[in-house]
Amino acid sequence: MKGFMKKDLAMIKSNFKLIGILIVVYAIMGLMGKMDISFILPFMNVMIMISSFSYDSYNKWDAYSISLPNGRKNSVKSKYIATILMVIITAIITIILSFVISYINTKTINYEEILISMLGTVFGTLLVLTFMYPIIYKFGVEKARIGIFLLVFGIVIIGSLLFNYLDLSNIIKSLSFLENYLVIILIIVTIIMVYLSYKISEKIFSKKEF
Repeated sequence: MKGFMKKDLAMIKSNFKLIGILIVVYAIMGLMGKMDISFILPFMNVMIMISSFSYDSYNKWDAYSISLPNGRKNSVKSKYIATILMVIITAIITIILSFVISYINTKTINYEEILISMLGTVFGTLLVLTFMYPIIYKFGVEKARIGIFLLVFGIVIIGSLLFNYLDLSNIIKSLSFLENYLVIILIIVTIIMVYLSYKISEKIFSKKEF
């Protein structure tokens, strides 16, 4: 298991220069008020983790990993652990940058607003990644790109139709009592969806032929 983790973390480490450049660019744009710094998180994680699958595919890693003891399970498990670590690290970096930019621009720091915003961003990032991984394990990274695009496009279309043709105000009002439990709900839902995605990916990969 340690070897699998080292491989994924080494791949992430190889992207540190790119990560640094993106952080600087986003930080400058945040200081100029042209972009919310929290967008670093989903963009960076999705890009880097997809590249990790491309790296594995290019180097025929999956075909090699299944020859190792518990190779299939450990390969999937290490990918998810690396993803969670990556999300945590970038979340911490983004929170610190948000505090600094907020103080420079306004001389105040709205801790609660920034932390809640980051929690929502972490949830959204993991939501995208947990949808992506089973698709990638099933069809491979290249074919999965098309599927992911269609999935995101479909979600956008459905969301637009719901907002345009349904009166959601009553639904939102009826769910307003959940506002006080938003943080707990997001954490629980995040844990559940990551676990389900992991089990689905593990099952798909356990039956995949190379």
